[in-house]
Amino acid sequence: MDITTAIAAERTELAELLDDLSPAQWDAPTLCTGWRVREVAAHMSMGFRYSLPKMAWELVKAGGGVNRMADRRARLDAAAMSTAELAGAIRDNARHPWRPPVGGIAAALGHDVVHGLDISVALGLGRRVPEERVRVLLEQVRPFTLRFFGAKLDGVRLCADDLDWSYGDGVPLIGSAQDLLLLTYGRKLPPGHLRGEASDRYVAA
Repeated sequence: MDITTAIAAERTELAELLDDLSPAQWDAPTLCTGWRVREVAAHMSMGFRYSLPKMAWELVKAGGGVNRMADRRARLDAAAMSTAELAGAIRDNARHPWRPPVGGIAAALGHDVVHGLDISVALGLGRRVPEERVRVLLEQVRPFTLRFFGAKLDGVRLCADDLDWSYGDGVPLIGSAQDLLLLTYGRKLPPGHLRGEASDRYVAA
């Protein structure tokens, strides 16, 4: 699979999803703690809208904290931009070459897929990310990945029920591949997404 093409398709599809949201949905919480849909959308397009010097200056203003900088800008930009502008910033940059500082092009796909799921899963929209995109990201799962995103998966074995993939050792934790992908990025899920004796550990409060 050409990952650049997959990224462009994912961003285009997410922009279309955002176009159809109601005002109440734009203000609904997501799987990103403390962020509504509008903050997640603002964050997703930040790398397209900010030059490297501006990003560096924002980092300085945040005291060098990447997460503080991302949170501050997401909140400010979400308040300053209309929902049409937020969706458009993703659509208009479908082929933007932005990459995260770590992980290269696959990490860019992961950024889009996971944040898109942060929105669609929290809203109960039932969107299914194409399998080939999910597979690329599942192949990147390593102990470093889990530590980087704060995923706590000790004592469980992730077992996808919709494709042939598993990861880890311990009691089986069963769910769709895209739901298990969210766990590897440190997310918790709404009730009913997972099966297994350890599933309660990964349900959002």
